Amino acid sequence: MEIKDNTFARQFEITIPEGLLTVEYSFQEKKIFLTKINKPDLFENEAMIDEVLTSIMEIITEKKFKLMPVFPRVVQFIKRNPIYKELLPPGIRM
Repeated sequence: MEIKDNTFARQFEITIPEGLLTVEYSFQEKKIFLTKINKPDLFENEAMIDEVLTSIMEIITEKKFKLMPVFPRVVQFIKRNPIYKELLPPGIRM
């Protein structure tokens, strides 16, 4: 799965058979805020969204950013995968 970081649109993009899956973000002071997941109509593959979020967590780790999970689906993912809590800035708890 190839994830494209479209910095102009401020979103990660993944082309899937159903269309384009995007994860919108904003960036401020070495913190990345994951704000929204846009999926094609009739797309219900939650496991694929978890795979995409896992890949995005790896990108965030490589770039040494801190994660601010704003979108509820991202918060759920972090709660189910506590290994990524280390990406949260000090004082942010889940």
